[in-house]
This record gives sequence, structure tokens and C-alpha cells, in this order.
Amino acid sequence: MKARGPWHRTAAVIAALTACATLTATQAQAAPAPRDAITPATEFYVDPHGKAAQQALADLRNGDLDDAANMARLASWPQAEWFTDGTPDQARAKADRLVRRARAVHRTPVLVAYDIPGRDCTQYSSGGAESSAAYRKWIDALAAGIGDSRAAVVVEPDGLALLPKDCGPATDPTGTLTAARVADLAYAVRTLKARPHTAVYLDAGNVQWRSVGDIAQRLLDAGVRAGDGFALNVSNNHPTEHNARYGTWIAKCMWFAADGPEQARGHTDWCASQYYSSAAPNDGSPGDSVSSADPSTWRWTDAWYDQNTGTPPAGDLRHFVIDTSRNGRGAWTPEPGKYSGDPEAWCNAPGRGLGPRPTADTGVPLVDAYLWIKVPGESDGSCTRNTGGTIDPEYGIVDPPAGTWWPEQAHALARNAVPRLRFNR
Repeated sequence: MKARGPWHRTAAVIAALTACATLTATQAQAAPAPRDAITPATEFYVDPHGKAAQQALADLRNGDLDDAANMARLASWPQAEWFTDGTPDQARAKADRLVRRARAVHRTPVLVAYDIPGRDCTQYSSGGAESSAAYRKWIDALAAGIGDSRAAVVVEPDGLALLPKDCGPATDPTGTLTAARVADLAYAVRTLKARPHTAVYLDAGNVQWRSVGDIAQRLLDAGVRAGDGFALNVSNNHPTEHNARYGTWIAKCMWFAADGPEQARGHTDWCASQYYSSAAPNDGSPGDSVSSADPSTWRWTDAWYDQNTGTPPAGDLRHFVIDTSRNGRGAWTPEPGKYSGDPEAWCNAPGRGLGPRPTADTGVPLVDAYLWIKVPGESDGSCTRNTGGTIDPEYGIVDPPAGTWWPEQAHALARNAVPRLRFNR
């Protein structure tokens, strides 16, 4: 068979870009989805003019046909729209434009609310509203912009797993800031869920962060039961199945402490986790205790829930969504001894790939959707691996600021996708 030449490859890329540009019309041909929370039939909105589509055109102009084709494929998949700043009027107008475009093609857009005061402990993604009062006006406006349209909203990535009290002993010595944060999150969940067709998921970190009981209590305190559930793995790369297991434990732990046996009320601290299970022998023998780094030992955590929660009524358990935008190859671990401090394994981790494609038909009972919440190709920040300089030693450059489009990272995620990246039809 004769090899395909550059002309044929260019034609293929142009065809893919044309398909991407007309994706709105293709979406419009689909039947309207149910106007309620996310169901397996829910289809998510694709912005045909997003950053990946723009990158595909840039790559094509530069003669980079392979990357152009991959960016066209990437652009065909749903990705979240982040709301990170701006005035209430700007947030309202932006949300209104987004939901109107999605409504016209019978799709559900995914929004991320990310403007909580004091976010990210003044780290790479620091910022947020100036006060709780300002934040609540901003949330009111965001909810007003969504209106009666269908939408899914992820509330404040890291906002609950990284409370002010977690930022250091001098940040919140009286607990006032933490109490305000929890109240603000509860307000956001309640206000957004008051819209008639909005699904709301409060961010809960990831499987290698807070213990099950810790994050379960935080979720309950922040009013997760007023929404649809919680979100996991945002901007991280831990395997989908690990987060699914963790999320199921969280859901059962919340039920156990809120609706389970009378003696368990308020005791999320009794729940087994990815770090410890009282169901294990814990006798020092290999495999006889839980290790977060060894999922084979998580059978002891499963055993605790089998013994203490059984099978709660399905309708009593909170559901969750998982960010799969960069976990196709799992978590990144630097070679031993390479870094003396925290290697920031979550921050622009090298060699990662896109994970499972966005879908609401996950086949996992409590997982409402796999979503690309973190926009593939946007930087996590100017990571330094705690080396004391400004250069990221994994890339040999100063990484772009958080949220900045980074073509090289987008290309790598697409090339390394597992499963292989194909066009969304």
C-alpha cells in the first residue's frame, strides 16, 4: 500500500477541523436530554471554538499535521468552563452565554466555580473574591446566569480539602476563616442547587489526599447533601478506578455517620479509609494493614464497610463525578532520590495522558460522570518541585502561570491518551 503523503494528511486534518467547527450543528440533531440531574443519557456540551480547536489551527498553519490532528480530536470532546474571577455581572453574562449555546443544541454544559476567598493557600492558583459577602454575590450572579437551563457545576476545586486551617499554623489560628469557608461553600451548593435543572458537585480532593472520614465530615459540614454529591481528582492524575473506590467509601461513610446505626451518628472518624481499617489484622505482617500506596490492601477497607454499612439504600448515598482529563497513565512518581523535598507530583506532572473520555454512562453505580474538569493543556502553575529556583526541572523552563494554555502539555496529553484519542462522533 502506498504511504499517505503530506497532502493527504493535511486533507485529513482539515476534515477533522471542519467536523469540529460544525459540531454545534451535529449536537443540535440529537434529541433533548431529560431536564433534571445527570443521568446516563446526559450529553455534555462541546465548545467548537475552544483552546484545543484554536491550537489545531495554529499547528496546521505551522505544518505540524500530527499535532493538529490530535488537537482537532481533543477539541471534539466536552471540557469544563471555569469561572475564576470577574464581577457578578460578568459572571452572570458569561454563564448566560454558555447555557444558551448549550441549550440550543440540547447539551449540558459543565461549569467550575472557582472564586472562593483565600483559595489555594496563596499558592499557584491563589486569588478569589475579596470577602464572603463578595463571593456570595458572585455565586448569586452565577446561579442567575444559569437560570432554568440544564447545567452541571463543580464547586471550588481544593476549597474543602484545603481549608484555611490547613494552610499553616499562622493562617487561621482562631478558626474564623475556616468557619467562613465552610459556610461559603454551603451557600454556594445551596444557591446553585436552587436552580431547577442544575446538578451540583462539591469538590472533595482525591484518593491520595484526605482520609475518608476526614473528607466525609468536611462534606457534611459544607452541605453536600443539599446538592447532588461531590467531585474527585480535579487537576490530578490518580487512576479512575482508585477514585471510584474512594468515592464509594466516602458515600458510605457519610451515610454511616448521618443515617446509619444510632451509635454511629456523627462518627465519620470511625470510618475505614485508604490509610487504615480496623477490619485488618494490623499485626505487622505484610498485607495485614492498609497502605494508600498498595490498592491490594484496600480489601481491608472494603471489609470494614461490608461489616458496618452493608448495602445502604441506593437513594441514600451521595453520587460523585471523577476528573479523567490527565489520568490515562495514572499518577506520576519521580525516580527515588531525585528530589529532597515535595516533588509536587500533582503539578504539571510529566508523561501523563488523557484518561477515559467524558461520559455520563459510566456503568459504575455511584459515579454520575467522567468529566474533563481541568482543561487539558492548561498549566497548573510555575512548578519548581521545591528546588528553590524558578525552573521546573522536569521541563527545563519556567512553567506558564496557572490556567495558562500550554501547547506542549496539550500535545503530550493527547499523544499519551489512554485509551487512544479518537474523534468524538
